[in-house]
Amino acid sequence: MKVRIGCEFQWEASGPTPSIWQIRARPEECLLSERWVTDPQLGRAFYSDAFGNICDRIILPPGTTTLTYDATAEVSDLPDPLDIYAPQVAVEQLPADSLVFLLPSRFCQSELLYDDAWKLFGHTQPGWNRVQAVSNWVHENVSWQAGTSTPTTTACDTFESGYGVCRDFAHLALTFCRSLNIPARYVFGYLPDIDVPPPHDLMDFCAWFEVYLGERWWTFDARNNTRRVGRVVIGRGRDAADVAMVTTYGAPRLQRMKVWADQA
Repeated sequence: MKVRIGCEFQWEASGPTPSIWQIRARPEECLLSERWVTDPQLGRAFYSDAFGNICDRIILPPGTTTLTYDATAEVSDLPDPLDIYAPQVAVEQLPADSLVFLLPSRFCQSELLYDDAWKLFGHTQPGWNRVQAVSNWVHENVSWQAGTSTPTTTACDTFESGYGVCRDFAHLALTFCRSLNIPARYVFGYLPDIDVPPPHDLMDFCAWFEVYLGERWWTFDARNNTRRVGRVVIGRGRDAADVAMVTTYGAPRLQRMKVWADQA
């Protein structure tokens, strides 16, 4: 299946402003075409960060800058893979590169929610069923509401307030998983509304989480809490701090943002 993905940003800067962008699909995604346009035309350099995400460096000039990214990707026409028998792996047997995703991070203070996690989920069967119980609980106990969180909202804040956006759902769920000794990482990208009955929300970037069970990483989505079709990953990291869409070193104003993700 082909999906068209992309976004458009318009910024207003008072002076030259260095910026870093994470809006392109990760290298392992199957891209059929990719286009990047800036108005005015700007130079761009890119690098791969410690988590394998593509980061683009651009200096925004004074005045208005419009940046457009548009791509077509080939994705599976099947929902996210599922294996209810996937086992939890003992910490001492985990691969070394998964261990960083057991540690507390800026927005996911698993050490502070340790007692709550074991109180809520300690009775569940380790492995897939335990992670699904976490996803179910977050989905049922956190209400999605725009404007209820800020760039500094943590998993603990979401746990206490019971409100958030997809970023907060992912943060809380993966924090619980880390408290339960399950490696969990934050993921964000494009998610089309394929096989989703209307009405559809206004398209935006989406966040979910992945856990390490058995011998691989698996996708879970506490916000939607259902297996979805057509995900295209932009970034993975410990939490949203590692995969910010745009990081600016100055004070430009965001005037407009548009995101698309549709079956081509």
